[in-house]
Amino acid sequence: MRLRYGEAEERFRRDLIAWLDEHTPPDDVMHKPKKSSADLPEWAREWQRTLFEHGWLVPGWPPELGGRDASPAEQMIYFEELSKRDIYRSLNPQGLGIVAPSIKDYGNDEQQERFLLPTLRADIAWCLGMSEPGAGSDLASLSTRAVLDGDHFVVNGQKVWTSGAHHADWCLCFVRTDPTAPKHKGISALIIDMKTPGIECRPFPELSEPDYYDFNEVFFTDVVVPRDALLGELHQGWPITQGSLAHERAMLWIDYAYLVERGVRSMIDLGDREGPDGVPLREDARFRDQVAGFYIDSQALMLLGYRGFAKFMRGRASPEHSLLKLYGSETLQKCLAAGTEAQGPGALDTRVLGPSMWRQGSWATQWLRSFSGTIPGGTSEIQRNIIAERVLGLPR
Repeated sequence: MRLRYGEAEERFRRDLIAWLDEHTPPDDVMHKPKKSSADLPEWAREWQRTLFEHGWLVPGWPPELGGRDASPAEQMIYFEELSKRDIYRSLNPQGLGIVAPSIKDYGNDEQQERFLLPTLRADIAWCLGMSEPGAGSDLASLSTRAVLDGDHFVVNGQKVWTSGAHHADWCLCFVRTDPTAPKHKGISALIIDMKTPGIECRPFPELSEPDYYDFNEVFFTDVVVPRDALLGELHQGWPITQGSLAHERAMLWIDYAYLVERGVRSMIDLGDREGPDGVPLREDARFRDQVAGFYIDSQALMLLGYRGFAKFMRGRASPEHSLLKLYGSETLQKCLAAGTEAQGPGALDTRVLGPSMWRQGSWATQWLRSFSGTIPGGTSEIQRNIIAERVLGLPR
C-alpha cells in the first residue's frame, strides 16, 4: 500500500522537486565542513537568500516572508523532500526555525522590522540562550537574572550548550526578571547583541569531532541590554519558551524516520562484509533479524508520524508527537549500535551511508554521536515523563 496526497499536493511536490533540481548547490558545496551552527559562509547566505526569494524558505508563511502560503500538507511534503535529499534550509537552524517564528509571533512592529527579514535572508545569525548548568531539561529552573533599571536591563548569569554563540550576532536569551514569582512565572525573553561588553563565550570541542566547536558556555557579567530588547511582555516569557520549542516539531519527526531508514540501508550494504568470526554478515541470522527489525521500526516511525499529522490537520490532539522524538532518537541509536557490534573492529573504518551528519564518520563514531540525539529538546527521561503524565494520565 502506498499512501498518497491529493493531486494538488502532489503537484506542489513536483514543482518543489523541479526547483530543487535546478537550484540546489552541488553536494561538495552543500556539505562543506562548517565551524558552528551560527557560522554562515557566503555560499550558505546566498543559498538561504535564494530559497527566500523564490518562496521556498518557509513555505507556510506569506510571500513577503519567504513563503507561498502553503497548506499544512504541502509543508509536510516540503520537509519530506528536504529530508530525503539531505538539504539544509539554513546553516543557522536555531535562527530560522526558532528565533524567527518567535519574533514573528511575539515581536512588536519595530522588532519585526529590525530582525525578521535580516534573519530570513541570512544577514544575521543567532544563538539561543536557554540551558544553564542547573536548568537543562527543567528550563523553568533557570537562574540567569535580568534586573530592570530605568531604560535598560542588567544581565548576570551563565548559559551552557549554547550552539554557535561565538559566531552569532544576536542571542534570544531567557532570563529571570521576577525571582519572587513561581518558577514558571517571572521569566522574560531578551534580544541581546552578542558584541555587548560583559559577554564571554567559551566554545568547547566535541569528542567525536575535535575541530568542530559549536557548544559554548556563555557568561553574562553586568551586561546592559536596552529595555526595548524585551520580546513580548515583561515576566511573560514562559509561553515564548514553549512556542519556541514547539515550532515545526509537528513535522520534524520526519528527519528521524529517514535517518533510521538510511541506517537500515547502510546495514544492508554491510551484507558482503565479514564479521569478527570471518562469516559474511548476510549469513548471520541474528544480523538479518536486526535489519528486518529496524526496517519495521523505520516504517512504524513514518506511519506513526503521518497518523499524528492527520490528526493535527483535523484539529485533534495528537499524542503520537510525544512519542516520536523518544522512539526516533533511541531507534537510531540502537540501529547504529547493532551495525557497529556486527562489524567488530571493522566498524572503526567503514562509513555509514549519508546524510551530511554522517559523511565524515565511521560506524563507531556515528554510534557515539547518536547519544546526543537523546538529549536536546528534552532528554529521553523527560520524554518518558511527558508521555506518562500527558498521554497515559499517570500521577506525578
